[in-house]
Amino acid sequence: MDEPYRIKINGGVLSPGELKYICEAAESLGLDAISFGSRQDIIFPEQIDESKFDQFNKIQFIKPKRDGIQNIASSYVSAEILPSTSWLTSDRYLYILEQFKHKLKLRVNITDPKQRLVPLFTGNVNFIASEHEDYWYLYVRLPGWKKTLMYPALIYSWDMDKIEIAIENILQEEPETIETVFELVSDAVDTNNRTVDKSLEVPFYPFPYYEGMNRIGTDRYWLGLYWRNNRYDLKFLKAMCELCSENKIGKISITPWKSFIVKGIPQKSKLQWEKFLGKYGINVRHSMLEMNWHLPVNDPDALNLKKYLVTNFDQNDISTYGLTFGITSYESDTYNFTSIVIEKNKQPDLKGDFKIRDTYNLLYAKNFDPNTRKYIMHVQDVDKVELPGLLMELSQLYFEQLGTERDEEEVEVIKKETSEEEVYQCSDCLTVYNEVYGDITQDIAPNTSFEDLPATYECSLCEASKSNFEKKVLVK
Repeated sequence: MDEPYRIKINGGVLSPGELKYICEAAESLGLDAISFGSRQDIIFPEQIDESKFDQFNKIQFIKPKRDGIQNIASSYVSAEILPSTSWLTSDRYLYILEQFKHKLKLRVNITDPKQRLVPLFTGNVNFIASEHEDYWYLYVRLPGWKKTLMYPALIYSWDMDKIEIAIENILQEEPETIETVFELVSDAVDTNNRTVDKSLEVPFYPFPYYEGMNRIGTDRYWLGLYWRNNRYDLKFLKAMCELCSENKIGKISITPWKSFIVKGIPQKSKLQWEKFLGKYGINVRHSMLEMNWHLPVNDPDALNLKKYLVTNFDQNDISTYGLTFGITSYESDTYNFTSIVIEKNKQPDLKGDFKIRDTYNLLYAKNFDPNTRKYIMHVQDVDKVELPGLLMELSQLYFEQLGTERDEEEVEVIKKETSEEEVYQCSDCLTVYNEVYGDITQDIAPNTSFEDLPATYECSLCEASKSNFEKKVLVK
């Protein structure tokens, strides 16, 4: 079918009232269910009557490929329930997301590197929280770029929107390097950048189980709901929104895995929620075998392939805990973000009535960690019937190497990372000057020694003089 209509959900966060309104609109348009997309947006899975759109003035119906409008993705959904950066609270996410009011032309991700539920690098513009409060690493991969590159400065929380707009505005100049992007953006907007003093560290966590009722603290719960066919019944969703309002729950969060999470269920209401789920016959105990998959939207062939593979896993009693799987095709323009990728090949052009069976490639992320952004080809051009055995082989390889040093190159990197490192720190605000990174905010190139800095050099954050810096030895 034609690309389905979608509704932007800023950062994957919406109120029960907003979701109920969308459900009522979907019903009026003749639907009985909605779906969720990998960009944490809402999808109308069937054809709808465009002539009725004017009846719903609170909704903007979009087709990203046609309209060029993108949804912003965020890891708000993981706040409070998964490992997190201490300063990046639910409230902070909401304040930051509120900045982005324009129609995004680029895919933007706003994420915490300490969680695994939301991918970090699948956007064109990826803001990733640093250890410094309200400062973010920025990784850029503009359309046509083959690699994701680090912007050479940390971005202040309240500059994120204007920096993204500036990047959109320079697209017509077709910048090819991150240095060019930095120069053009710096010329266009005034910012409160901070120097990069250390590389981004993304700890490895196995993919979490995110379904069912789970405790937050001592007196609240969060609920994760997943439906394998990605068709969420409108009557159920409307009733759930009313229950959220009754329990004073202000936000519902969509995940990139075609599921959603409700946080903040009061302990006294837990039984009420369990009765509610039972009344609607909702299953909250799906196997990890099927919850850790990313499939193209409205692709019955991909769904059937997943069912075939999951059934084989189940029959062979195979564990895939911590792994994620993606099904894609040769024509896909999305970035992979799963541990293992099953890629469908293009069929050769043949004359006549010959029927050729589909073939697939299997790739896996380095160390089975998609955040490495490096994929290794395992096999090419294999038949569907060969896939279960090969995937079980990869699953076994994952568990064999889990938690161990991998190769000599990585061991050397680990040794270097645990060595001592000399830096210079401002005694007033504790900003660090690291010779490895320099200070591009003041045109100081990487690998510039502190002694070679001009006498006029000032702290990039508090503008203290060069003499205010003290040598420190960091043990990494």
